[in-house]
Amino acid sequence: MLLYAAPILTFKRVIKKASVEEYSCIPYILALFSCLTYSWYGFPAVSYGWENLTVCTISSLGVLFESTFISIYVWFAPRGKKKQVMLMASLILAVFGMTVFFSSFLIHNHHIRKVFVGSIGLVSSISMYGSPLVATKQVIRTKSVEFMPVYLSLFTFLTSLTWMAYGVLGRDPFIAVRT
Repeated sequence: MLLYAAPILTFKRVIKKASVEEYSCIPYILALFSCLTYSWYGFPAVSYGWENLTVCTISSLGVLFESTFISIYVWFAPRGKKKQVMLMASLILAVFGMTVFFSSFLIHNHHIRKVFVGSIGLVSSISMYGSPLVATKQVIRTKSVEFMPVYLSLFTFLTSLTWMAYGVLGRDPFIAVRT
């Protein structure tokens, strides 16, 4: 949960200044995609029973956080950035919708469904955990660490370790490798 709550300080600043400044919304959109995918992965329709209730619960709370951050970003973003964010968020929601549709109606074998959704979850997680590189690009360009969220980097590392341990102990490669 700390990973999903880490941007609170960033968005507190955005609200206070009534501007998104040079912050990028890409990490939050990719985190939303990862949270949506792993929320679905944790449901009994994909996992066996409620074996991944923890994954489903934490990812669902992540959906709430990330949706809130994206909404705040859109509210305070200039017109051009709003369009870009809405387009990217729509694309992510469409891909997630197709994932749910295909896994629900076209894949009838439970194991294959879990592999399908887990594989998409891995891609979404790699994207999410790689998204701070967008901030790194900003740091290099501006020669300032002002827009590099330290807490986000720290909590990303801690979350990676936690999910890896959870996945290894639960023998679920799609959880263990996601980090």
